[in-house]
Amino acid sequence: MSQKNSLSTPIQYLKGIGPRRSEVLAELGIVTVRDLLYYFPYGYVDLSSVQTIAGLKSTAIGASWVTVIGTVRTFDLLGRPPKQRFVVVLGDATGTIQLVFFRQVHYFKKAFQIGETLAVSGKVTLFGRTPQIVHPSIDRLNSGGDEEEGDQEGFLHTRGFVPKYGSTGELKEVHLHVKGLRKVMRTAVDDYVDLVEEPLPEELRGRLSLAPVREALRGIHFPDSVEALERARHRLKFDELFFMQLMLATRRNSLKTDLPGIPFKVESSLARALKERLPFTLTQAQIKVIREITDDMRSPKPMSRLLQGDVGSGKTIVALFAMLIAVENGYQAAFMAPTEILAEQHFRTLSGLLAGAPVNLRLLVGSQRTKLREDVLEDVRRGSAQIVVGTHALIQESVHFNKLGLIVIDEQHRFGVSQRLALKEKAAVEGKNLPFPDLLVMTATPIPRTLSLTLYGDLDVSVINELPAHRKEIRTALRPESKTDAVYDFVREQVKEGRQAYIVYPLIEESEKLDLRAATESYELLRKEVFADLRLALLHGKMASNEKEEVMGRLKRGEIDILVATTVIEVGIDVPNASVMVIEHAERFGLSQLHQLRGRVGRGSAQSYCILIAPDWLTKVSRRAPVLPGIDGENDDKQKSAKRLQTMVETTDGFKIAEIDLEIRGPGEFFGTRQSGIPQLQLANLMTDGSLLLEAREEAYRIIADDPHLRRIDHGTLRTYFDERLADAMTMVQGG
Repeated sequence: MSQKNSLSTPIQYLKGIGPRRSEVLAELGIVTVRDLLYYFPYGYVDLSSVQTIAGLKSTAIGASWVTVIGTVRTFDLLGRPPKQRFVVVLGDATGTIQLVFFRQVHYFKKAFQIGETLAVSGKVTLFGRTPQIVHPSIDRLNSGGDEEEGDQEGFLHTRGFVPKYGSTGELKEVHLHVKGLRKVMRTAVDDYVDLVEEPLPEELRGRLSLAPVREALRGIHFPDSVEALERARHRLKFDELFFMQLMLATRRNSLKTDLPGIPFKVESSLARALKERLPFTLTQAQIKVIREITDDMRSPKPMSRLLQGDVGSGKTIVALFAMLIAVENGYQAAFMAPTEILAEQHFRTLSGLLAGAPVNLRLLVGSQRTKLREDVLEDVRRGSAQIVVGTHALIQESVHFNKLGLIVIDEQHRFGVSQRLALKEKAAVEGKNLPFPDLLVMTATPIPRTLSLTLYGDLDVSVINELPAHRKEIRTALRPESKTDAVYDFVREQVKEGRQAYIVYPLIEESEKLDLRAATESYELLRKEVFADLRLALLHGKMASNEKEEVMGRLKRGEIDILVATTVIEVGIDVPNASVMVIEHAERFGLSQLHQLRGRVGRGSAQSYCILIAPDWLTKVSRRAPVLPGIDGENDDKQKSAKRLQTMVETTDGFKIAEIDLEIRGPGEFFGTRQSGIPQLQLANLMTDGSLLLEAREEAYRIIADDPHLRRIDHGTLRTYFDERLADAMTMVQGG
């Protein structure tokens, strides 16, 4: 059955697919012919020149892939099972070469004919003095138009730049291996690419010298030169970045022009009283950011601002000033944190800062007792709860705000987009037509500019790039496991001088039970044998809320010398007297996580230290060469671990650390695509294509500024592209 009429044709109707293969392709998101055309090769084999067989003997042994053309002279099945092999002798005017097959030998017995012409490619090796290619790629050049064996020109797998497509185990089971995908893609390109409409305005494409989209799609799948491939890649990279930025520009414009906000009066006696009560002076960076936020809050349009600040820079204080402005205007403020321990920490911090102030602050977390929870929910519903601190419990159906005016989300990259959208929807109270609340999202994970423009391109950005004056730079050292006793001696010295310390163990989701047991057993060893004369306590995420609360209270009061913990203390813990952070098995932590943990010390005036403990061999690797790109497998993981640890030793600059983290992990893993809502980038690379991103951003924002709803005639194809291809992604952006 053929439905060769539309790019939306279900993939099963394409020649060579069918129902079973279409089911497997659907798991990769390939449902229509359009999806298939945009499933790009991950690489190419350069077979742009055909060689003679005689030439192979002296120039190509063991070299990169080559192509030769010849006729089948003889073939035979040699040897006995299990070492049988099928050998084809191929010859041209200059000599002969053997094609050797060790697998499926009985199939190959029937696959060749004497005298037929083949183009074969592969790596050439010597068997004795005879050149051979083991399991070559083959095109039949006199196949009589049999498209199952070769394309119309006769070459598909052995001439020019041969594309390589990613194939899964499931695809291979239905014979859609690399060669099978190549055949299917050839059909799709030949039969359907001319149906692709040019989405970019002609003026833009001409001004930027971008290839037409049809030329680009042909060139990305079956390029006939390096130049054609690069021209295709440039155009399709631009498209990926441009349409992502067009979504963000649309979202930003919607916030700035379409949605009603709250024009807050920003002169606040509560905020002024807080400033006078603070036991420290605000930094110039904090003052600058507070001014940016109050300017937004004064506007009749809803604020959407990202606040970046390194660990310990004072973001919570800044957020509190904004919340007090909302409260003084008669609105509620919601402060959402990703974990209970962080929410509880924020609640304690805010309670201390608001001591004596006429502000009703409530905490809402999932583990609260039923009676207390019902009391908090009633306070929230009536509006008497003016600031509500909580976790994702804030977005549950049972939570109803009376008059929500400001949302603050801390460590916001840890929330899925649906969770952020759900909290915004809490502003819509049944029967009331309330304006849209202001939104302030905060992160202590510095974000490289290119990633920031992608993840948060619809937000205004504020940065606190200054630490309080009394803070000293944390000294970081890497120590081998064999020196652990010396590290513990140093911890003891610090405690004897009146300081406190953390010893942190990894807790990785895949091995959570084993990790937790190891941390608990290590705590018992430290408590009974290593630091028997000191006061130790254990803290981990599986403890009950009241137990965690009790431990944190004792730590802040100075009743605990050493806190042994898992990564539950990664964010939010603020104990100024803590001066040592020891991270066991540091190689198992991500770079961002290590930086966050280091930020738990250095919050007072004393010199603080972060000591990373890793296997002896890894501490040696980290002192040698930098990470080597392109190494596969285990060695690559070791190099990356070494790079992370060495980076921690060399710098405390959060933004430099973020750049290196992005380089090591790639944008898809930096925050996690699922969490961030960032559309997938097949070709564009946020590390290497920064200038193209800025160009695409400029063009997208220029178009939306001129034509916010893409209603102009010359923007018709942009509007169609938006409606057909970006509906789901746009929903994610709206939620961000």
